[in-house]
Amino acid sequence: MHISSSITRSRSRLRAATPFASAVLALALGACAQQNSSPADDPLVGETDAVPVRAPAPVAPSSPPPLAESDAGPVLPPPLVPEAEKGETGARNILLAFARALENEQFPAAYAMLGQPLGGEEEALFMRQFSDLQNITVAVPTGTVEGGAGSLYYSSEATITAQDADGRPIRYEGPITLRRVNDVDGATPAQLRWHFTPLELVQTH
Repeated sequence: MHISSSITRSRSRLRAATPFASAVLALALGACAQQNSSPADDPLVGETDAVPVRAPAPVAPSSPPPLAESDAGPVLPPPLVPEAEKGETGARNILLAFARALENEQFPAAYAMLGQPLGGEEEALFMRQFSDLQNITVAVPTGTVEGGAGSLYYSSEATITAQDADGRPIRYEGPITLRRVNDVDGATPAQLRWHFTPLELVQTH
C-alpha cells in the first residue's frame, strides 16, 4: 500500500505538536411482552375461591442497551451470491465494509481488507495514520466499473474526515480502486476476489 509522502510529512508535524487520538451497528433485541393469564388458567385458583386471582399486569417491552464494540466481532463484508460477488455489487460490498471498519475504529480489520502483508512497515504506517483520530467519517460515492487486460476495476473517491486528540479537523482525500481478475484460466482464488490497489490518500486539512 502506497501512502503519499505528503501524509507522512504532515502527520510527522502534527505528531510533534500533539498526538492524534469511530461504531459497529449493533442489533438491539426487544424483549417480548409477557402473556396475560386468566384466572381460569391458573392452577392455584379453585372453584370454591371467593375472590378471583387477578392475572399479573402486562410488562412493557424493553430494549437492552446496544452491544459495546468489544462485544461485537470485527466488521466484515456481508456474504454475497457468486454472481453478485463478481460484479460492481461485490466491489462496493468490500469498499463499504472498509469504510465502516474505519468509522468504528477497527483499524486491524480495515487494514486486513487491503490485502497487504500483515505486521510490516505498511501496516505500522496505516495504524499511525488513523489510530489517534476520533469521530471518523468516511464518504465513498458510487463509482464506476471498467474492464481491461482480463481484469475488472472499480474506481471511486474516498474522503475521510476526523478530529485529532485536541479536536482539530483532519481530512484525507484520494482515489480508491478495487480490482479482480475476470475469470481467466489459471487465476488464483485471491485474484478472483475484489481487492484494493495501493491507496494514495493525501491529507488536505
